Amino acid sequence: MKYAALVYYQERLIEAMSEQEWHDLNQQCLAGVERLTEQGHYLAGQALQPVERAASLRVRDGEVLISDGPFAETKEQLAGFYLLEARDLNEALQLANRIPPARFGTIEVRPVRELPPRDEE
Repeated sequence: MKYAALVYYQERLIEAMSEQEWHDLNQQCLAGVERLTEQGHYLAGQALQPVERAASLRVRDGEVLISDGPFAETKEQLAGFYLLEARDLNEALQLANRIPPARFGTIEVRPVRELPPRDEE
């Protein structure tokens, strides 16, 4: 089964890191991806730019509303994701436990919902 491991942390904590600390964290993440790949658990993933570079879009009553930044003000910001293959939620949680930014924030592990096949026309 596929699980999304959503990585959240307070960007201000990351911004306060020295260049070496930031470099080391990124190297740990890359090593973790290599390990997960070798074990057959890593399907995809990506780091995200800071929230100040984000925009949010909503459609209400046919009107497109666009605003700067994330949808909601939160203490932690979505920083990236890992798409994992695991037997069950327990295994997915064990895998997510080794994602390095977990030391700074939260890893939300959520099963992926597969969409049904498209109706034939």
